[in-house]
Amino acid sequence: MKNIICLICAREGSIGIKNKNTILFHKKPLIEWTFKIAKKIKKFKKIYISTDSKKIIKIAKKNKIEVPFVRPKHLAKSNSKEIEVWRHALKYLKKIDQYPDILVVMSVTSPLRKKKQIIYSINKFIKDKVDALITVKEPQNNPYFNMVKLNKRGFAKIVIDKKKIYRRQQAPKVYSMSTICYVADPNYILKSKNLFDGKVSVAKFDKTSSIDIDDNFDLKIAKMLFNK
Repeated sequence: MKNIICLICAREGSIGIKNKNTILFHKKPLIEWTFKIAKKIKKFKKIYISTDSKKIIKIAKKNKIEVPFVRPKHLAKSNSKEIEVWRHALKYLKKIDQYPDILVVMSVTSPLRKKKQIIYSINKFIKDKVDALITVKEPQNNPYFNMVKLNKRGFAKIVIDKKKIYRRQQAPKVYSMSTICYVADPNYILKSKNLFDGKVSVAKFDKTSSIDIDDNFDLKIAKMLFNK
């Protein structure tokens, strides 16, 4: 049986919503909904938190989530690369002889994810024999058709203008990444600078469970969807 560990990453600061990871979401700190799902998955040998926040550490310990280290401040900035946070955790786990066969990363900002989606993603990762797996959803917009950027003069141009596309149906199929989970080979994470350097497969899920809370608008939508 493979040694699969779950890593939950949650830094203290946030830009879109102040203290986003610990705001109340249906009477619980947002992060507790991720703890709740993770603890239901029997495939996980261990569940760890990577954080620089004393408050989050306190919540994690209350929920019996392991806190093997305090994340360094240089990896807890708004511009810190997520893959470097994963790499730091893996290096530490190797030191304490807890290095996994498979790493599953669960973000705090997807409170509507389902247990079966995590299990499906793990199984698909193993079946696909890839370096990593990401979760995706249908996009709100397509960069080949209805997403624009402004040039230096302030005029709108289509983001990708390699060929003329006049109908949505003509645009190439694209997906938006979601934060339901990431599944990866730990050795691949340690040697790669970018998640997409190797073979990356996808698990596609519905928009509702894939909602990612980034700002107050997302938070309002997530609360409404949760009630339904």
